[in-house]
Order: sequence, then C-alpha cells, then structure tokens
Amino acid sequence: MIQSMTGYGKATVELPDKKINVEIKSLNSKAMDLSARIAPLYREKEMEIRNEISRKLERGKVDFSLWIEKKESAENATPINQTLVEGYYKQICAISENLGIPVPDAMDWFATLLRMPDVMTKNDVQELSEEEWTVVYSAVEQAVNALVDFRRQEGAALEKKFREKIANIFHLLEAIAPYEKERVAKVKERITDALEKTLSVDYDKNRLEQELIYYIEKLDVNEEKQRLGNHLKYFINTLETGTGQGKKLGFIAQEMGREINTLGSKSNHAEMQKIVVQMKDELEQIKEQVLNVM
Repeated sequence: MIQSMTGYGKATVELPDKKINVEIKSLNSKAMDLSARIAPLYREKEMEIRNEISRKLERGKVDFSLWIEKKESAENATPINQTLVEGYYKQICAISENLGIPVPDAMDWFATLLRMPDVMTKNDVQELSEEEWTVVYSAVEQAVNALVDFRRQEGAALEKKFREKIANIFHLLEAIAPYEKERVAKVKERITDALEKTLSVDYDKNRLEQELIYYIEKLDVNEEKQRLGNHLKYFINTLETGTGQGKKLGFIAQEMGREINTLGSKSNHAEMQKIVVQMKDELEQIKEQVLNVM
C-alpha cells in the first residue's frame, strides 16, 4: 500500500517534575527535509532522534518539536540567594557610612535587595539520565509511529482516488473507438468534396486512394491507445507494489500525458477531442496528488 507524505503525530510522557511533549508533522518534499526544535536538555540526543525519523519516514518536509512543561511545585521555585542578599545589604550600609549618604527611613530594603543581580538566578545544571532518556525516546517513537499510521490512512485514500481516475481514463479510451471509423469516412468525404465541388478538377481516383491511405495512416491512433492502456495498467501494478513508489508513479503519469497529447493532435475529430480533454482533466488530478505520494 502506498503512503502519503502528509502526516501528524503527537505523544506525551509524564515524569515526576515535568511533562514531555513530542510533536511531528510532515508535508511532501522530494527528499528528507527535517527541521527539529529540541529542548536544551535533550539536544545531545538530536542525532539519534534525526536518525530514527529519517529511517522511518524516508522523505518529506518534516517539522519535529520536543519541549518540556514544568510542573508547578514548591521545590521548583527559584531559590533566593541569602548570602548575596546579606552581602549587598552590608555593602550598601558601608557605602552609606563611608560617603555620608543617609539611608531613608522609608526605604524598602527587601524590594531593593531582591532586584540586585543574581539574587534570584537559578544556576543549577541538569544532566540527562539514561532512565529519563529511555522514557523520552519512547515518546519520540510513539509520535513517529502515529505519523506513519496517519500516512498510511492518507495513502489508502489516495490509492482509492487514483484507481477511480485510472478507471475513468480507461472508459474514455474505450469511448474513442466508435469515432475512429466515422473519422476516416469524414476525412475521405471532405477531401473528395474539396476536389470535386470546390476545385472542380479531374483527379486520379487510384492516386487519391493511395494518398488517403497514407494520410489516414498518419492519423491512426492504435499505437497511442495501446501504449496508453499499458501505462494505465502499469500505474495500477505500481500502486500495489508497496511504499516508496511516488517518483515512479510520477514518471508513469508523465508518459500517460505524452500519449494523451498525441491522441489529441491526431484525433482531427470534435468528439474525440472532447474525450481527450476529459482524459487530460483526469490525468491532471492524478499528477497533483501523486506529488504527495512517498
């Protein structure tokens, strides 16, 4: 079954002091184009994350995010550096005494000291444990797998649409047949009428028949019809071979377009040209959607 390149996946995991969120989404692209936003604590594992995503998704424009939500608790409050507060207080008092600058009685010492540099700076350095990384990596895998499932569902919808469009082109191809003999008769009639009525000249009927045969052979579309039919069957067979067929399906669609265009240029018949226009419309919809196949 084919897969779409459009997908979305999300996973969350709860740790005692925080919640880890993983989100990944993808759109169509000719190659793997991965953009990753990862919380600083897990950046050392970025290459491992990228390898996992590339291995499972193969290609697409992928946007990956991993972020942390801290749980509110008394333990998480930013600590006040009491030593610094005491040091700033003593320095202010010493400067006041040395320079003879009186300190106002109404001065809010507490508010002033809390605004001093580094009094409320959290400088703890976190290290990533193997236990925590195992849990986080599991969430990454869950999100990626969810995106793959999404792609499969989208791929099934695309396959159904492709089959409908290919069947429509098959039916249109069959609809050309009744007009082929009629077209030959009309071409012959138009040429003889031009010779007899418009130009009013005598002509060699045997030579005319030879020229007509040559002219009609140039307008023959049996080869184009056969090649187009083969391309249509090949497209369906390729759909059934599995994933990673997007580029191949695109090439087949291009070949189908060439045969349909040749049919149009050779048709020389109003009804046949209408059918060719309908074929082109069906094929255009296939080409638009095949860009999204992995």
